[in-house]
Amino acid sequence: MTKEILIFGASSPLGQGVTNVLLKHDYDKIFLFDRKISNSFNDDPNISNFKIEDLSIEENVIKALSVVKPSKEKELFLFSSIGGYAGGKFLWETETSEFDDMILRNLKINYLIAKHFSLLVKQSAGGSLCFTSAYVGLHPEIKKVLYEVSKAALIHLIKSLALEGKEINLSVNGIAPYMIDTPANRQWISSTDYEKWTKPEEIGELVHNLFASYKFISGNTIFLSSRFAV
Repeated sequence: MTKEILIFGASSPLGQGVTNVLLKHDYDKIFLFDRKISNSFNDDPNISNFKIEDLSIEENVIKALSVVKPSKEKELFLFSSIGGYAGGKFLWETETSEFDDMILRNLKINYLIAKHFSLLVKQSAGGSLCFTSAYVGLHPEIKKVLYEVSKAALIHLIKSLALEGKEINLSVNGIAPYMIDTPANRQWISSTDYEKWTKPEEIGELVHNLFASYKFISGNTIFLSSRFAV
């Protein structure tokens, strides 16, 4: 049985951190998808990079996933870091366009990825999906309402698809970080204890463990508040 893994949002700091970890494990093929192609993994023959277009358009998702060939001798895994953030306003200060944008980036795109990846898994031996939600999806804070609502909807998608996925040997889980230690987040929030932030590589190990246990772990969103500083 061969194992192939797909990573969407691969050139982001989170995507790169997860990829670095998964490279150390026993996946036969890794497909990287993003709007820009990373040069970090060009020397590895087991990695293929693909430039993607706007994934809110269903045809572009179909085109991206067409590079993966299903088989009953193959298990398929997919990690998505796709999403976006908007905040800093009370609900009554937001524009309707901001609501549409958060739903599109945090829910619709991941729905389309899930839909067409499920069809690949249905034709294969089985597989697993892991999405990136957010801690505030179930633990709200002020001035983040549209972001929180869209991430909460993604959590519900995870639960619902996990139930349906039993029909095709598909498990679905999610991770929900509070704060990931990336250069952009350090620039955005200064004078804090960065050691307590979740590292992309730590998330990578968690994702691998979820995939390794996909036959009996499904429907969970794992909330990552802060790590111990040792």
